[in-house]
Amino acid sequence: MNITVNEELRIYIDPLTPEEHDALERSILAEGCRDALVLWGDMLVDGHNRYGICRKHGISFQTVQNPRFQSIEDVHLWMIDQHLGRRSVSDFQRGVLALRKKDILAARVQAAQATQAAAQEAIDQAIAPGPVLPPDPLNSREAIARAARISSTTVSQIEKIQKTAAPELVAAVKAGEVSINAAAAVASLPVEEQVAAVAGGKKQLQQAARQVREAKASTRAPRPADADASAQSSGTTDAPEAAGPGEEGKSSPMLVAHLREIIAELRAENDRLKARLAELGDTGA
Repeated sequence: MNITVNEELRIYIDPLTPEEHDALERSILAEGCRDALVLWGDMLVDGHNRYGICRKHGISFQTVQNPRFQSIEDVHLWMIDQHLGRRSVSDFQRGVLALRKKDILAARVQAAQATQAAAQEAIDQAIAPGPVLPPDPLNSREAIARAARISSTTVSQIEKIQKTAAPELVAAVKAGEVSINAAAAVASLPVEEQVAAVAGGKKQLQQAARQVREAKASTRAPRPADADASAQSSGTTDAPEAAGPGEEGKSSPMLVAHLREIIAELRAENDRLKARLAELGDTGA
């Protein structure tokens, strides 16, 4: 059997970790290759790791054709949906895959609209065939979040990481060495500082993220209306005498930053719990 390995398809999804690959190899050696490899013609679409292990050890395997593939974009969408349905995929990977799906569907909608416009110009509308529209695009952050089973806030943070994070920071997120929330904060730093934070390990990454949040919090000066409302609630329009520059005047920005950090962490935890409940709901349906 002639099977072609397309390098672009092989690396389209993040590869297994060494530990995951070793576990798969032990399973195939013990039980054989139970799942068929998915082909598009002679091109391997799904099962690159199984194919490599079976060839290495001379183990037989089955193949199956997917007749629905009409283009490489169809293959990409199928691969994305397969991995979005797996529990072992991390939240970061889910977000990246959902954003890829959004780009593919958006391009299809644009192409379909252009084809429809050209047809309407050439053929009278009464006899023109109806357009064949692609699936609904993921044209909002909320739609992307639903597809990835994560929060819209997490999607926003992943977009920021993709745009501004150094490769070392992206690798740290994929490896689980830093949370998506913290990585998005560190991604605001210059590349050199990001790399240095990653080299310092988990504690250094957490400290860098905390410093970024505190710096942002300290630059947010209270609005006059907020200050007036605070003064009125205390029964006076004058600043309290006890809050001098040497006392609360210095400590309050740090306190606000600390509270903001706590709120951010609670929101992130809440988002993770919501995503987990959604996943449990899907599996129980």
